[in-house]
Amino acid sequence: MRVGFIGMGLMGVPMAKRLLQAGIELSVWNRTAAACEPLHAAGAHVFASARELAANVDVLMLCVSDSAAVEAICHGADGVFAGAHSDLIVVDHSSIAADVTRQLAAELRKIANTEWVDAPVSGGVAGAENGRLVIMAGGKATTIDAVRPVLAHYSQRITRMGDVGAGQVTKICNQLIVAANSVLIAEAVALAERAGVDASLLAPALAGGFADSLPFQVLSPRMAERRFTPVQWKVSTLAKDLGNAQALSAQVNLDTPLAAHALQRLLAHAGNGFADADLSSVITHYLPDLDAGSC
Repeated sequence: MRVGFIGMGLMGVPMAKRLLQAGIELSVWNRTAAACEPLHAAGAHVFASARELAANVDVLMLCVSDSAAVEAICHGADGVFAGAHSDLIVVDHSSIAADVTRQLAAELRKIANTEWVDAPVSGGVAGAENGRLVIMAGGKATTIDAVRPVLAHYSQRITRMGDVGAGQVTKICNQLIVAANSVLIAEAVALAERAGVDASLLAPALAGGFADSLPFQVLSPRMAERRFTPVQWKVSTLAKDLGNAQALSAQVNLDTPLAAHALQRLLAHAGNGFADADLSSVITHYLPDLDAGSC
């Protein structure tokens, strides 16, 4: 199976590398061509355009920043859809709006009579590097089953959530919990420190209890140590995902005040120059007198 990958970012690079390590015949393309160089050095073929890449693979993975980026990559004379063919399956690992996903899937089916799978991931950079991502997928069951052997190289679990768009709705729910939780974790770390407790002890002390979670175990030590590198989750990415959650909530007429509050905090933090910083840097929003030089 010939596999293509578009999006050599924080998540895309380790995911693509795992495919190469598994012996997959991999081809890549990125809007910033230089980002493909590490993959080319590792054995991937680099195409000159998304159109050429789509025309020469059986499965095409996308992993880019947002809805606008996915639309831009798909459309135009050199876009994915210009090179789409009936044997192609597009698997989108990006976290984007569900309605955009459904529209793109309908366009692809009309243009090439082929299938789109929305397959956003959770697990962060470490999960991608270790092959432990969880994937929530939307699309035809037969199509998802066809690409499972490829996805298995960087994931521990692939769950079909329903038809096209269901994966993105599930990821929005996931990110709502993660992003809102990150703000609460920052508040807890700040509260512990202001009250005279060693915040570095929070993670081991609360491990296994009802307050424990993977984000808590990752974020609270980094917050307590002011260790904001390497970047695992960008503040701007979580803010974007919470924005998608708010938009979806409005579409279904659901009030989500906690998500709205968390989004307000993340946007304020991003506006203070931390948009591309790690999520753990949110602690400086609560304790701005702290040294953020390592961010």
